[in-house]
Amino acid sequence: MEGLMATSARRGPYVCGIDAGMDVVSGKWKSLVLWELNNHGTRRFGELRRGLPGVSEKMLIQHLREMEADGLIHREVYREVPPRVEYSLTEHGTSLNEALRSLGEWGKRRCERLAAEDAPAPAPA
Repeated sequence: MEGLMATSARRGPYVCGIDAGMDVVSGKWKSLVLWELNNHGTRRFGELRRGLPGVSEKMLIQHLREMEADGLIHREVYREVPPRVEYSLTEHGTSLNEALRSLGEWGKRRCERLAAEDAPAPAPA
């Protein structure tokens, strides 16, 4: 299969569109950051961290930096005391969130199917 011409700073040439898309959402937290910003709007770092239970500060910082470099989020620094930093979705991030919506719906159906499979069988009459 011939690679696509586009490359990112972190990867070589992409093999297909899925490869390019997965590059920007790789990692457990990126799609959840997109979801959080989409559902709650502009958020400060602490608000994002509270909205994503289990994420470490280090991992969230890393993902936010990568997402900013990929043009998915906008980081606004307010020159105040104490300093305030806010994160919001860019148009590019919003369009990616729309693309991920179908995957989220598929995942919800999968969870329902798995829950049904795990349900105890009815007792014989």
